[in-house]
Amino acid sequence: MSYFSYINHFVAIVGALFLRWTVSLNPYSGENKAPMYGDYEAQRHWMEITYNLPVKEWYVNSSKNDLLYWGLDYPPLTAYHSWFCGLISNYIDPAWVQLGVSRGFESYHHKLFMRYTVLTADVLIYMTAVLAFINSGLPKLTASKKNILLGLILAYPGLILIDHGHFQYNCISLGLCVWAVVLLVQKQAIAGAVFFSLALNYKQMELYHAFPFFFYLAGLCYKQNTWFRSFIKIVGIGVAVITTFVICWLPFLSDLSLALQVLHRIFPFARGLYEDKVANFWCSLSVLIKIKNILSVQRTVQMCLITTLLVCIPTSIDLFFRPTIKKFLLSLVNCSLAFFLFSFQVHEKSILIAALPVCLLLPTMPLECVWFLLISTFSMYPLLERDGQAISYTALMLLFLILANQFLDLRKQPRATRVLFGLSIAGSVVIHLLALTITPPQRLPDLFVSVRHLPCYSCGLFCWACACLNSQSNAIQTFKRDV
Repeated sequence: MSYFSYINHFVAIVGALFLRWTVSLNPYSGENKAPMYGDYEAQRHWMEITYNLPVKEWYVNSSKNDLLYWGLDYPPLTAYHSWFCGLISNYIDPAWVQLGVSRGFESYHHKLFMRYTVLTADVLIYMTAVLAFINSGLPKLTASKKNILLGLILAYPGLILIDHGHFQYNCISLGLCVWAVVLLVQKQAIAGAVFFSLALNYKQMELYHAFPFFFYLAGLCYKQNTWFRSFIKIVGIGVAVITTFVICWLPFLSDLSLALQVLHRIFPFARGLYEDKVANFWCSLSVLIKIKNILSVQRTVQMCLITTLLVCIPTSIDLFFRPTIKKFLLSLVNCSLAFFLFSFQVHEKSILIAALPVCLLLPTMPLECVWFLLISTFSMYPLLERDGQAISYTALMLLFLILANQFLDLRKQPRATRVLFGLSIAGSVVIHLLALTITPPQRLPDLFVSVRHLPCYSCGLFCWACACLNSQSNAIQTFKRDV
């Protein structure tokens, strides 16, 4: 890269850091809200538990570890990260992680520390991964386009508001996933599989991306010149994945009951079909049909599994027989949206997992991607409003829309898509205005939250359809060329 490219990259990253830090000055999830507080306290509590208790007690209910109070429910890599942050916390001020007496701890310096942990993880893992992606040679872009893409991806409002406002560490699992994509672009299949395994061992929701990674890697093995080469490649990938999982889970593998307890905590089926109000199929359907009153939890899980598989399998099979990076990225969108729309136990923040591959497709499908990224953030507004992030939300959404329109020139996109985009954005604004000016009737307290599902769910379906159709169009073109 040229000297000016480095300067422009630096400016984009500094701008992204500025946005993150200004958002972090606002309230966070559960601030001063006893007795459970919120996600900020959950992360602090995990630091307290992992630092003070032996590894084998992290996921087990006891007098020292009440699982009803923000019990650890993420995979081992999250626990190790919490332990490391707890170690630093204890070095700075032991009161921050004092076992049993530090619940709800909030001080100025502790808030600074917690915000810095997210910002550091974002810079070291997510931002470096995005920078590596735009310089990986795919897609082929000019230097100015690379800078635009870097700035837009790092300015995505959803991730900034959840990680640096609400308070989470999504940037770690998403960053590891982007690194896995970069390595696959560079034809480093084994390293890519390892990085995706790390992402999956940090947050189980990375299962949303698992089908594309599995079928793309399997397709690469299938496409080898000889069966022997295919066997060697699949063994190499398999050994790398298994080794990564064994290393991550090693402290829990000596006791089968402990390993099963960790799995039970990671996949809490008892929580229900979805949490809060989510812009997916089942939550939207619940307005008319209360599934939980009709089907048992077991039947509901089976129904969600079958539905999700039916939606994921077609593009996954296509990816297996024609494993290209473009198809891989489209399949990431398709499968992650399929999981969000149809799977069991979906949280509104899970839309960030689908938003990640959409960000990576910005250069090839600009209007559709900008549309989805705006609506995905809009779908999380009730959560952000409760956190006191309404002003940050409005500012970041306007900034992202202005930057996208200025640098991607959305006016050159197909007229029909632009009309739908405009109607969707206008509808979102109207819903915001109605929620601000009209009090919903007492018997329908969630009226505007439910109405919000319509543009969000419709946009999700539209983008899922675009990913499927784009993938199938590429398959048809490849078939015609082969014939």
